[in-house]
Amino acid sequence: MLNDQLHVLLTAGPTYEPLDPVRFLGNRSTGKMGYALAEAFAAAGARVTLVSGPSQLPDPTGPLIRTVRVETAAEMFAAAEPVAAEADVWVFAAAVADYRPAQVAAEKIKKSGETMMLELVKNVDIAATLGQRKRPEQFAVGFALETTNELAHAQDKLRRKNFDLVVLNSLRDAGAGFGHDTNQVTVLDAANQFVNFTLQSKADVARGLVRLILARLKTT
Repeated sequence: MLNDQLHVLLTAGPTYEPLDPVRFLGNRSTGKMGYALAEAFAAAGARVTLVSGPSQLPDPTGPLIRTVRVETAAEMFAAAEPVAAEADVWVFAAAVADYRPAQVAAEKIKKSGETMMLELVKNVDIAATLGQRKRPEQFAVGFALETTNELAHAQDKLRRKNFDLVVLNSLRDAGAGFGHDTNQVTVLDAANQFVNFTLQSKADVARGLVRLILARLKTT
């Protein structure tokens, strides 16, 4: 641990990438898993900086949680980057848009013709970029939400983004993923060790993940 009190950087929720003043590209993430993790870490005595994309959830309460609201991937990176430099644990639970519109229209785009071409450009990969700067004493956890070849994609993400653990969600599991109050996950590490969490409330999954992360910290 870098400080007497564990400091956790936690990203949560979606990002919205504007197309014009009324439309955006986004995803179905609600932020429920990330917010549950923020509360679980705080309950364990950790100080939490929660960088949240657009979510209808109220800010988690408590003196140990600071919530920073952002909208786009670029804003999330700008908010997370300085915190990551001094945080002990990073947990990337946000569903960050991989791409954004190349041009944002100043006015609402009017309907015209039968098709519309939309050019997209790649967003910064927040976890991968910060992972390149991770120091040995820091601990990083990522989330992988997959629909096919789940295990292979999660293992690849763990390596590419310099995670210590990756939490795998499969949308093929009933009651797991976006929008649900429950979740079912598998946690993997670089040694291909697995910890399975059966379907349960996201609050219970969060408490289990926090216990697992804190246990790993004691052995590193």
